[in-house]
Amino acid sequence: MSLRYKGGRISATPPTTTGTSSGTAPGLWTLQQQMQALASSTWPLPPPYMIVTTSGASVSTSGNYKIATFNATGTFTVDYTGSDPTEGSTVEYLVVAGGGGGGSSKDSNGAGGGGGGGARTGNVVVNRQAYTVTVGGGGASRNGGTASIPGLVGGSGTGSSFGSLVTTTGGGGGGINQNNGLNGGSGGGAGTTRSGTASQPGTGTSGEGNNGGQGRWNQTQVDSGGGGGGGATAVGGNATASNSGDGGAGLTSSISGSSTSYAGGGGGTGSDVNGGDIGLGVDGGGNGVVGGTAVSGTTNRGGGGGASCTDSYNPTSISGAGGSGVVVIKWRFQ
Repeated sequence: MSLRYKGGRISATPPTTTGTSSGTAPGLWTLQQQMQALASSTWPLPPPYMIVTTSGASVSTSGNYKIATFNATGTFTVDYTGSDPTEGSTVEYLVVAGGGGGGSSKDSNGAGGGGGGGARTGNVVVNRQAYTVTVGGGGASRNGGTASIPGLVGGSGTGSSFGSLVTTTGGGGGGINQNNGLNGGSGGGAGTTRSGTASQPGTGTSGEGNNGGQGRWNQTQVDSGGGGGGGATAVGGNATASNSGDGGAGLTSSISGSSTSYAGGGGGTGSDVNGGDIGLGVDGGGNGVVGGTAVSGTTNRGGGGGASCTDSYNPTSISGAGGSGVVVIKWRFQ
């Protein structure tokens, strides 16, 4: 049924909208009112919460929220922002870069653990657009135990990002001998030599991570130990008279629905440090090793790789690679 009045036409059926519990706008709307509302972008009403599509992500639901986990590069597209003043256009995020690889030395020289990838978490306002999500890779493992190579600094990880809204820096590779640990989201640990010299640890990025730990040379016992890689929330451990440095602590987050730690540092290593004790990786970081292959950082947790060195019993020195990063985005959908 329709009714006529001078100057226009009204409908007995309210216009259909989105964003209201009934799905309709209350009352009768004239054509003039409808056209004015359309022209001012106030009708149809926007939904209270965001409408989002993703590619390359695993999406789960937790109550009124959806959680997109990106283990590799993908896209987060905001199709519509909502009218709710608190959560209509705000998302929670966790962005973790790839961790650095551990240093690899020979001839019983100490090597530093890889730094954890830079990590940021918080809330940010988004617009109606597509955001490219980049997930950083872990730094490369090194094989510094061959006769022609005195050792190799660990490879640095690469950064992760949520569009241009949030960016993080890859973790720095672990140092060796007289070669410093590399700067990064968290810095790589320092190495040492048995002749009494030491490199410097890498520097972490403010707001993302921390510096690597110091190495140590013990003249009395003629031994050496490497520093641990820095972590998202703590500096890498310094080598002591009895141990190489442990990795620095990472960042713990429950954004995915369960408490998980990310971006911890890798453990350092050295020879004859109280019997060849190694540094331990934490929160996704790998353990160091004396004579063999060190532990790599955990995939999609951004941990640093463990350091490696040879000794008189085992000429193998393969450091651990850094763990790849991850990006997690959480938003309210109902």
